[in-house]
Amino acid sequence: MAGQSRPQQAKDLQEPPAPGRHSLRDTVEEALREALLTGRFVPGRAVTLRGLAQELKVSPMPVREAVRAMAAGHALEIRANGRIQVPTMTPSRLAEIVKARLLLEPELAQAAASSLGPRDAARLAAIDDRIDASLDGGDAETYMRLNHSFHFLIYRAAGSQVLLPLVESLWLQFAPFMRTVYGRVGTFALVDHHKEAIEAVRARDAAALREAVAADIRCGMDLLDTGLPDTGLADAGPSVAE
Repeated sequence: MAGQSRPQQAKDLQEPPAPGRHSLRDTVEEALREALLTGRFVPGRAVTLRGLAQELKVSPMPVREAVRAMAAGHALEIRANGRIQVPTMTPSRLAEIVKARLLLEPELAQAAASSLGPRDAARLAAIDDRIDASLDGGDAETYMRLNHSFHFLIYRAAGSQVLLPLVESLWLQFAPFMRTVYGRVGTFALVDHHKEAIEAVRARDAAALREAVAADIRCGMDLLDTGLPDTGLADAGPSVAE
């Protein structure tokens, strides 16, 4: 906290949050995560704290706290004028995200395989049916929400307190750009490997689940790489309040 003395900083760290403040900030942060994961933060379009607070029907303070937390994880950035936007996606940053996803997510999937059973396979199949329906209907926002649910049903089963938050951070960083791509090429261009993942879960085949997840990542990231080279990243869909 720039401008504060060390004693004041220490006092801030020692004092508990005001009653209700922490839970309200958590609620706001979850709403911002949902907006990022479904592409409602449009790359290239800045928004204001006041606009976000009005949309969420809260005061600016918990929004400011939540935005700072998400900026620390590189999901959002706070510009010099105080407006908020999704950080720019450069080719080098995209390459790092792809590399990190391919390192972490297949590892989580493989670790999860022994904890997943027939009931989980049925849940994954039900989600995948809804994903197919959203793709047929061109509903990118619903697709993105369900695709996240599909992957994280698998990843959470690994029980990792270290890898899971890292993967969640990566999804928050690339999801807005996926929505931009879907707005350009349409949902018909999407290819996934969910059926292979479901079969691997049914068979409790850790190696096959790892490969299905890796193949799914490659398909999605290849589409992102193809869809963003001209980056005129405006208006790919509805945005959060400005």
